[in-house]
Amino acid sequence: MHFTSERCLDDGVLEREFTLGEIPGILWTPGAPSAPAPLILLSPPPLGLRKTYPRLVARARQAAADGFATATIELPGSGDRPRLPGAEQAVTDLRRALDAGERVSDEVIDALILPLVDQAVPEWQTTLDALLALPEIGGPVGYSGGVISIGIRLAVVDPRISAAVLFAGSYIPRAMFEEARQVSIPLHVLLQWDDEGNDRQAALDLFDAFGSKEKTLNANMGGHTGVPQSAGDAAAQFFTRHLR
Repeated sequence: MHFTSERCLDDGVLEREFTLGEIPGILWTPGAPSAPAPLILLSPPPLGLRKTYPRLVARARQAAADGFATATIELPGSGDRPRLPGAEQAVTDLRRALDAGERVSDEVIDALILPLVDQAVPEWQTTLDALLALPEIGGPVGYSGGVISIGIRLAVVDPRISAAVLFAGSYIPRAMFEEARQVSIPLHVLLQWDDEGNDRQAALDLFDAFGSKEKTLNANMGGHTGVPQSAGDAAAQFFTRHLR
């Protein structure tokens, strides 16, 4: 892990950009921590870190106020990273279906999401290896946000993830429902009831499929970007219960 920049935000949070091989990312740590901080992985939507930075840093600052370090990485195919093979065709097919008012086929969803999951999850694990080697970072580790299928896969394959806040707002491949049954960690799932691009019933079916004994669904009225502050506060309280 190579740190490329460092700055102190006005609330004392230390923000450091880094690269890990070809993977760019950002690490935020609380000011003057008395002990190694628990870590939350902030997984962004696949829009690029530049576009999503305001939302990510707001979540990072809230987490730092609660005593957590946070980190994010640029997802495969996002930002300046090379596009995933077949991704452009999948996006074209997706938009064609939406413009025609048709249901997006399972084949298009698989082509759009599964290659992203297959590459992003090992990258998150490599990043987590490097982060946990830093003296200012401790455990336990949580996962928050992003493409929900990435969170599902990571929760299944990496025992270091102790709890997760998942955002129901992305297309779900069929294979993810079976993987969801293998998830056993505490979950807090956010669902916007009127999300224009989300299949509400699929999100509800996925929540039902999760194998976790402790799982909470926080559903609110409104579209994709209309998540109320109360939902963010509930997610923060969830991490405080399970990571501190």
